Amino acid sequence: MPLTLRFLGTSAARPTVERNVSSLAVLREGEALLVDCGEGTQRQMMRYGITFNIDDVFFTHFHTDHVLGIVGLLRTMSLQGRTAPLRLWGPTGAERMLKRAESFGSERLAFGLEIRELAPGDAIPRREYAIHAFGLEHRGPPSLGYAIVEAERRGRFNPELAAQLGIPEGPLWGRIHKGEAITLEDGRVIEPAVLVGETRPGRKVVITGDTRPCAATILAAEGADLLVHEATFGSEEAARAVETGHSTAMEAATVAKMAGVRQLVLTHVSARYARDAAELETEARSVFPASRVARDGLEIDVGFRDGD
Repeated sequence: MPLTLRFLGTSAARPTVERNVSSLAVLREGEALLVDCGEGTQRQMMRYGITFNIDDVFFTHFHTDHVLGIVGLLRTMSLQGRTAPLRLWGPTGAERMLKRAESFGSERLAFGLEIRELAPGDAIPRREYAIHAFGLEHRGPPSLGYAIVEAERRGRFNPELAAQLGIPEGPLWGRIHKGEAITLEDGRVIEPAVLVGETRPGRKVVITGDTRPCAATILAAEGADLLVHEATFGSEEAARAVETGHSTAMEAATVAKMAGVRQLVLTHVSARYARDAAELETEARSVFPASRVARDGLEIDVGFRDGD
């Protein structure tokens, strides 16, 4: 079951020649959703092969570089004849802000918008996973990060032992793998624990918006397979990061280390590093070696820890 992230915009505050402003696509088993929708996101979606047939856009906060692109995206979807509702999610203020996007211009949308406001601790259940909102520390209105957390998976089924026990391949194998005890024709009762191993963890991906390093992110990202964290500045601009409510690459790496994540990807890079972000990557790796800086178009496949 693939779980893929595709970075559509990795620049902070304003676009550059190399980087568009914030947007990230998450693709899972035929589903596609966006996290943030900065100016020009719809062009980035076309450029990097992201379908417009998405059902959800999640906003971390409503600073312009994270939300301006929704106006154009809504109009394009309407021109393409979309009729299914689109769900828009965000922190407190989402209703007021996103209603403006809906009413912008003279044309009515051909489809409905479902705007939902979220608070830290809210969870959105989906099939075999959930999206959890957590609070961030950024200047201005409330900001949220999102953790995509899959449900536990069934343990491995042992087909060789099943054959040795004389259980015919077919529906009985499926039933016992689902946790059901079965009774064979000779009267033997086979419990699932005989043939099915321990349950296995699903994957966890954690995405911050703009934020200072904070305890809420560490808690949400504990043991995550992937943490996407902003790194607007290098350490030489640490004071500026505090002033503006952002993080340095080294601070983001410290969060990743404290949370015990498998991999850290840095985004929301200041324009001063747009051409060459090697400095940020070097700083992050000095604290957390499994770090990299995202570029527009970067695709990351998130695998299971056990390789399945």
